[in-house]
Formats: sequence, structure tokens, C-alpha cells
Amino acid sequence: MPTDPPCVILAGGQARRMGGGDKGLLPLGSGRVIDHVIARLAPQCGALAINANGDPARFADFGLPVLADPVPGQPGPLAGILAAMDWAAGHGAGVVVTAASDTPFLPRDLVARLATAATGGGAVAEGPDEAGRVRAHPTFGLWPVALRDRLAEMLAEGERRVGVWATVAGAGRACFPADPVDPFFNVNTPEDLATAERLVTLAG
Repeated sequence: MPTDPPCVILAGGQARRMGGGDKGLLPLGSGRVIDHVIARLAPQCGALAINANGDPARFADFGLPVLADPVPGQPGPLAGILAAMDWAAGHGAGVVVTAASDTPFLPRDLVARLATAATGGGAVAEGPDEAGRVRAHPTFGLWPVALRDRLAEMLAEGERRVGVWATVAGAGRACFPADPVDPFFNVNTPEDLATAERLVTLAG
């Protein structure tokens, strides 16, 4: 398994609970939410891109490729994973890693742990919630490009749930600790953004 696969940040969400727009472009600390994502993910990747729909110019200052969903109707992150697979295949890569754009504290060892846990169906992240229950975070995954035709079929059949796709693919599980900060804390509401501001220094 390669140690530096291509990675794609999934930024296709419509942020309804934030009043619309891109959650990744919200201000956080000295930058934006997605700046924190890039700072943590880029050192782990051989190449990096953003999956987003609409005008790609809003991401122009990052200097990264912007990949639109390959299927119409903005069906959600599962289509972003297919876009990531297609892009990685075009670069001759055997796998691609995906991560969400609204998770500024994602693990600095995300790729390494996913690679260790990967089966023939890849791997997804999991970790404890506030109650100590282990929850899957399947938008954080390592995906074999060879599975993209099967994923395209599932999308065409109407499947939209990333967790279902991970189960069908037979993905392994990589467990991440939630100390000192839950690495999969995501910014969905104004209250979440305020919490993230308080956590920036603690997360390091």
C-alpha cells in the first residue's frame, strides 16, 4: 500500500444549517476551516484536490484541482468519492484517500492508519463519540480505484449512503483516539464554529 496516495477533500455539501455556502470557507483561527484541513492532509498525500460543485473559482486561491461530481443532482459525498476515484485513476494511482472539508482537526496520521487497516475494499475511519461509543466516519476513507465501476453502479441505482458503500466494498476499519480533540469534529452550525475556535489552540 502506498504511503503517499492522492487525496481529495470533499467539499460538496450545501451547509444549510450555516445559511448556505461552503463550510470549508468559513473563517477559523488565522485562516479558514479548509486551510486547517489542507495543512493536516497535504503532508500525507502525493497529490491533493478538492471535490466541489458550482463555480470552481471560489477555490482558485488554493491552487488545487477542483473536481465536480461525475453524476448530476449533487447526490452527496458518495458522488465525491467517485469523482476522487476517477481523478486518481487518471493519475495512475491504485487508491485514493477522501476527507471532509469541514473537519479542521482531522488526524495527522489519517493516511498511514487507513493504509494499515485497508483490505481489498479499502478502509474507513472510526472513533469514539462523546459517550464513548465507536462511530464510523466513512467520508474519511482509503478507496481502491478498481472499485469505481461498482460505485458508479450503486449511485445509478440510487444509493447515497457512504456507510452502505463501505460495507458493500468490505472496507476495513481504522480507529482513531479522540484525545485531546475529536479529530472528526465537524463544523455544521454556528455553535460548532464557535467551539472550533476554542479548540484550535488545544488541537495544535
